[in-house]
Amino acid sequence: MDTTALTAAPGTTSEIPRARTAVDPIARLLGETAPVRQRVLRHPVYRDLTDLTAIRVFMEHHVFAVWDFMSLLKSLQRDLTCVAVPWVPCGDAEIRRMVNEIVLGEESDTTSLGPLSHFELYLAAMDAAGADTRPARRFLGLIAEGVPVPEATASCGAPAGAAAFVTRTWQVVEHAPLHCIAASFALGREELIPRMFDHLTALDDLHEGSLAIFHEYLARHIEVDGDDHGPMALRLLAQLCAATPDASRAWRESAGTVTVSLRARADLWDSVCVAIAAARAGTA
Repeated sequence: MDTTALTAAPGTTSEIPRARTAVDPIARLLGETAPVRQRVLRHPVYRDLTDLTAIRVFMEHHVFAVWDFMSLLKSLQRDLTCVAVPWVPCGDAEIRRMVNEIVLGEESDTTSLGPLSHFELYLAAMDAAGADTRPARRFLGLIAEGVPVPEATASCGAPAGAAAFVTRTWQVVEHAPLHCIAASFALGREELIPRMFDHLTALDDLHEGSLAIFHEYLARHIEVDGDDHGPMALRLLAQLCAATPDASRAWRESAGTVTVSLRARADLWDSVCVAIAAARAGTA
């Protein structure tokens, strides 16, 4: 699939690859989900991030979305590649290549702090900014102990909006068919994230370097997701839908999952705005 056309304004169908065989279903999917997609991309939360109090609140919510992104990705790797021993070739080699390449960048990227997952880089960014990482670290501890994800999010001290977001993502991971997981990953995350984060790049000039690692995280996602991972995720989605017995149904189901994922993101941003207002009122 030609992915060179992902350059138009967010939410327009002209930003979709021009190759005839792949344009129509993805363009249709984006058209069907455009209103909620625009709700995310034009959300007032981005304008709220003008001081450290607001940025810390944002990070304390968003870190849980950074975590469950990895669970979406690893569920794709689990189902589309062989991660068992003894190893055997599994599935389509091109799909394996795309998934494993995305995992390499997301789970062990080259950063200014050395090889790290993007989640670990985000925790470091939170520490540098003075944000509270205790709920996220407590959540990891509960998961390591075998506590189910919904229960862990409810008891770790996560903000309510973040816990609700993770719970909705986890329903996709546990219950959605593979093409729907890929749809949530491709159009609810990889294709969307660079467009969201582009709103935040000016933060690098603020707060005497305390946001330098956060800016590195943002810049890395704008670069990698926009240029590489986003187009690969779209190709992966197209191939998985085409491989189902009923491709039209797979695309319809994918559109439903993307809508749910985007609504969850918009709801998360709503909760961040409320929390920022409360935090500012408390420090006034």
